[in-house]
Amino acid sequence: MVFVVVLDQVSKHAIERSIVPGEERSFLPGVELVDTHNHGVAFGFLPGDQLLVTILIGLAVVALLSYFSLHATQPLMWLPTGMLTGGALGNILDRVRHGSVTDFVKLPLGWPPFNLADASITLGVVVLVLIVDHARHAKS
Repeated sequence: MVFVVVLDQVSKHAIERSIVPGEERSFLPGVELVDTHNHGVAFGFLPGDQLLVTILIGLAVVALLSYFSLHATQPLMWLPTGMLTGGALGNILDRVRHGSVTDFVKLPLGWPPFNLADASITLGVVVLVLIVDHARHAKS
């Protein structure tokens, strides 16, 4: 979790110091680096009242931590726990400090810009689904 938060915050700080909002820099083929600010949740979804969004994210983190505490003995459960909570905390830190979240990875085909916290949350959900599915099949 701490690793995700630190990596997320360091990467956002580096982007904010090196790219002017509105500027795009080629990073890899098809991948651009940008400096945009998101008022919604992951990938720009549900833009709205920052306080409400922050409260909803906080409640989701509490619910996830409750779930994880009940299933802590499952192998590798620590991995999605750290990925999801680290990603959520990284974005909450941005909201508290800046009133928005810094997004900087832009993919082709109109995909909304995102950051490492968003990527960690997305991968954390995938890992969680795989772990839960594996546990369910192991019991069968």
